[in-house]
Amino acid sequence: MKEKVFNLEDRLIDFAVSVINFVESLPGTKSALHLGGQLLRSGTSPSLNYGEARSGESRNDFIHKMKLCLKELRESYNCLRILHRARLCPSEQKIQDLIKECNELICIFVKSIVTAQTK
Repeated sequence: MKEKVFNLEDRLIDFAVSVINFVESLPGTKSALHLGGQLLRSGTSPSLNYGEARSGESRNDFIHKMKLCLKELRESYNCLRILHRARLCPSEQKIQDLIKECNELICIFVKSIVTAQTK
């Protein structure tokens, strides 16, 4: 059996696609449109910023761009939690999965930033 290779870039892209699909399923209320737009921006941004981070011009540039990814993930996490508590999401399982994945990505970025800063 072939072992699955961990690829953070693919995981971030998958998260962005899940966010897009989730936002498209939200109701057309004022609050859902507002929060959905915010989540769409913050939830797709980390995959784009991570691509830039991988091409960082220096360690400090890499760390800065990784911190931008982390900032956007934390914003996404809070936005998802607001949508969940406001009961604006059509699928309980879908939002729970997104919250879990976002939290795991936050943990990965925190650890990666700490590792990069100590090297």
